[in-house]
Amino acid sequence: MSRGRGPSRGPSRPSEVTDAADQLKIVFVLLVGLSGGSIALQSDASPAVIGGAILGGIIAGGALLWYLIRMTTD
Repeated sequence: MSRGRGPSRGPSRPSEVTDAADQLKIVFVLLVGLSGGSIALQSDASPAVIGGAILGGIIAGGALLWYLIRMTTD
């Protein structure tokens, strides 16, 4: 009796793993960006400032993600 790779044993293709990793990276960057926007929203900032905080948070999240990937692959 052979034991095949079942659905409970994890992804069957490497592309599924990279897709999940890419989705996690996107969610991480968006989470950092939206947290900056939520802080600006709580302080009763104008819509332009809230948008700038979200944009700045997304840029900071991208930079943080780049740093973390660089540190873990060395």
